[in-house]
Amino acid sequence: MPGTSTRQLHLNAFLHGCGHHGAAWRLPGSPIDGLGDIRYYERLARTAERGLFDAVFFADGQSAGDPAAGPLWHLEPLTMLAAIARATERIGLVSTVSSTFYSPFHAARMLASLDHISGGRIGVNVVTSMFDAEARNHGMPALPPHAVRYARAAEFIEVAKGLWDSWDDDALLADRAGRYADPERIRPVLHSGPHFSVDGPLNVPRSPQGSPVLFQAGASEPGRELAAKYAEGIYAVAYDLPSAQAYYSDVKRRVAEAGRAPDGVAIMPGLVTYVGVTEEEARAKQAEADSFLPIEASLTQLGRFVQRDCSGWELDAPVPALVPAREFTGPQGRYATIVRIIEAERPTVRQLLGRLAAGGGHATMVGTPEQVADEMQRWFEHGGADGFNLMPPLLPDSLDDFVELVVPELQRRGLFRTEYTATTLRGHLAQGRRREERAA
Repeated sequence: MPGTSTRQLHLNAFLHGCGHHGAAWRLPGSPIDGLGDIRYYERLARTAERGLFDAVFFADGQSAGDPAAGPLWHLEPLTMLAAIARATERIGLVSTVSSTFYSPFHAARMLASLDHISGGRIGVNVVTSMFDAEARNHGMPALPPHAVRYARAAEFIEVAKGLWDSWDDDALLADRAGRYADPERIRPVLHSGPHFSVDGPLNVPRSPQGSPVLFQAGASEPGRELAAKYAEGIYAVAYDLPSAQAYYSDVKRRVAEAGRAPDGVAIMPGLVTYVGVTEEEARAKQAEADSFLPIEASLTQLGRFVQRDCSGWELDAPVPALVPAREFTGPQGRYATIVRIIEAERPTVRQLLGRLAAGGGHATMVGTPEQVADEMQRWFEHGGADGFNLMPPLLPDSLDDFVELVVPELQRRGLFRTEYTATTLRGHLAQGRRREERAA
């Protein structure tokens, strides 16, 4: 059906190992033996760029997990982005940075450098980290309390923004006959707060975007407040359209209450897709991946999400009772999604593992290009999303399928760009807004 919106979709490719399906690495022909080769990630980024995506995104973690369960973190993402920046031209490049373990000066310096290297295409997903095992790798016995982590994150962002703004646009003179830079246009930060003490200024000149684009992915109350105050893009978790609409309306309201333009913040729920020329072909791809699912590792992953030992759960029995989402004290977004799946579908443990196999409860769309585009359009035009954070279950195949089959269908409907018109990541995000806002 033709698009009726004056907006256009945002598309982000969340690239992870052999794909987001828990068994992706076990399938015949998977790229499991090439995850240490930067050319693999460069090829994926170029595919997403061919599909005119806003950005590629790499998550990060600070602990190894279970090495036998499959690939988790293989290469450090900021280092990867430096290489990918040289292998691409227009696509945005986004990495996670933990405000719990990084200092603002260190992070701001690396990200400003990457923004220079990429010509203004860098974004950063600021997170508070999730697991005590990560904390123990950074000299902490456990993670600080949830509220403390988010207070630190807010201060981290404020300091980083101050450092990026410590150089004016015209501070760099490069005058061989005189001065390299104008000291009057470079300011110290002189920040002293509960978590950080930073003099500044940054020792990297102002980057092409001025500052990297800020992303956020929190679903908890403080996470939503942090996103509403600072984020330009939000990676969300939504199992179905009603849950997407509830999150979307709540966060857009908070953005407005923070004195910011709601249309200036792109909300992108995670999306897993299996696409085929026919629906039967698409479902066969999903079934093949599910058939390789390692049960023990899947139970371990589920245990991390619900913060319970699931190893003794009976596979063909109903899922044991979980506490309501409002009473859960761990990471909120994924847990709330799991509770919603259990309430809506009443699955057995085995069925729940299959449902969570790719993306851990994010929306899953299976079918032809037209069927997938129909559903994406429905979310987009009914208050559920400004775009999607695509989570290919099998790499590189699922990304190839989406770029070759779904993107042309979205373009045919007028829902997605047919060429890049901006050179920066911030410019790509602005392109998708309502035309009247862009003209203002």
